Amino acid sequence: MVLRLRSAERSRRLLLLRALVEETTKTPEVFGPLPSSEDAWELLARVQEKAPRALDLILAHPYAGTWAGYTMRLLRNRITGVCPMWMHVGHLHALAAAAAIHARLDFQTHIPLWNGGAMLPTLGLAQLAADSLWSVAEVRSERGQVEVGNDAASVQLPPVCAGDAPGWWGIQRLTMRAGEHVLSVRLDDLDPYRGLYEPVLPQRLDAAEVDAWRALLDQAWHLIVHHLPDIADALRAGLDSLVPRPAVAFQMPSASTGEAFGSAIIARPPDAASLAATLVHEFHHIRLGVLLRLARLHEEDPRERFYTPWRDDPRPIGGVVQGVYAFFGVTAFWRALARAGAKAPDRRAAFEFAHWREQAWRVLCVLRDDPVLTQAGRRFVDGIAERLGPWRDEPVPADLGALVAAVSADHYAGWRIRYLRPDPATVADLETAWLAGRTPPVATQLGTDRGPTPVPDGSWSSARADLIRLSVADPLNGWNMLSRTWPSVPDATAADFAYVTGRLTDAARGYRAELAADADRPAAWVGLGLALSGLGVTLASRALLHYPEVVRAVHRGIRARTHTVPAPEDLAAWIGRFAY
Repeated sequence: MVLRLRSAERSRRLLLLRALVEETTKTPEVFGPLPSSEDAWELLARVQEKAPRALDLILAHPYAGTWAGYTMRLLRNRITGVCPMWMHVGHLHALAAAAAIHARLDFQTHIPLWNGGAMLPTLGLAQLAADSLWSVAEVRSERGQVEVGNDAASVQLPPVCAGDAPGWWGIQRLTMRAGEHVLSVRLDDLDPYRGLYEPVLPQRLDAAEVDAWRALLDQAWHLIVHHLPDIADALRAGLDSLVPRPAVAFQMPSASTGEAFGSAIIARPPDAASLAATLVHEFHHIRLGVLLRLARLHEEDPRERFYTPWRDDPRPIGGVVQGVYAFFGVTAFWRALARAGAKAPDRRAAFEFAHWREQAWRVLCVLRDDPVLTQAGRRFVDGIAERLGPWRDEPVPADLGALVAAVSADHYAGWRIRYLRPDPATVADLETAWLAGRTPPVATQLGTDRGPTPVPDGSWSSARADLIRLSVADPLNGWNMLSRTWPSVPDATAADFAYVTGRLTDAARGYRAELAADADRPAAWVGLGLALSGLGVTLASRALLHYPEVVRAVHRGIRARTHTVPAPEDLAAWIGRFAY
């Protein structure tokens, strides 16, 4: 399947390259100081004739795809990116030169030089002195010797362009072996088109960082091969390149784009299991990105109208389809890891499995009934449901199930309070009834049919979820460990620490204090709801976890009308009488 997707992507990129050449030959001024795009096309034709595999290597390069898509959009929309247009158009010469070097051809051409860096995709970057930010370098290959230079200096490339040399940074290649399974990927910190949006300058990793990535990838590959061998086979065929990013404490950001088939951008995770899950996650995105160009799974609908537990903002249907498929893969990984320890289950794996199966299922149930899905899309979604559904019956420890429910309730309530706007008439009726000392109107409808707004009302913190995951990772030393580490968790408060460590009365007191200091803080409203739920305070917690946007809006309105501050818990309990 992956090889078929690769073949489809190769055809698409070849057509895109030809379209770009034809587009630019109509406007020769976009060449700037570089030769015509036709010259690059002729060099690629020579490569095709002499060494077709070298051309395939360049066409398969993930950032050939991002470059082509980005540059074509600039040309079609008549806009300029971060560099002059001729720099973007001229990158075709760099791709052709790299292909010719792989083919061991004799040739001479010119390529763009950005801030003194001359990039040869898949190979590396020559560093030259330059008087301006954007200029030109000459590439000359003769009898296997390759030289890159300008008027100021020249760089001799090392044999096969492997490794570093004076004036040359080679692309790092990491190879991992687990039995007969071999994964070889580039660790690309150089290619200007390796990012998601605009071109970026090199961000060279030091030796220690490369070693850290090598160790993590080796361990992660062993985990994937051992627990998900089918995914390992597909990953080996479809993953070419990783773009490393610095580690981010308590977060594991990653990204990919359909134009860069075979690449993922990943911030260095703290451990091998996290990296393995991220690789599976991004590879599902990569596969689906190409599939979506071959089959329409949904009609065009840019409305940001869906709740997804893996994002803090409302998502359009395209993002939801991508997310469900990616987190189905994540669920499969953690399930395999949890099931591997039958006698002593891996609590972290069991928690992540239980969490993501429920979150993926929750979104899947909404998605599969959406009218925007095509017939192919419904078959796709139903196929995921057929696999995921039975997993929901697999047992996990009861205490982990309770933690999963808490994390789920926390995130959903946090999303509601920031992105849903309650009906103004309902809020006004509740304000009036409260001020008059009456019970809430019997016909009050707390829910709203209006979709979410893309503009959040307040910021959000994942601190409670981060703390829960820390406690799951080390249950025997949970209290001592959390007491040392919780202040380092971004945005964590003393109330969050009390909640996660089971001191619910202290947590409720802490959240009340936070609201006294900032009555609009979303995390404090939801935190109070969680603490009260744990204490069995049903009415108030029901309103705060199911309709927090209503409670806060009424509280805000009463403050504005009377300059008095209702007790949050009392107001929530009053509204909670009709919150179902």
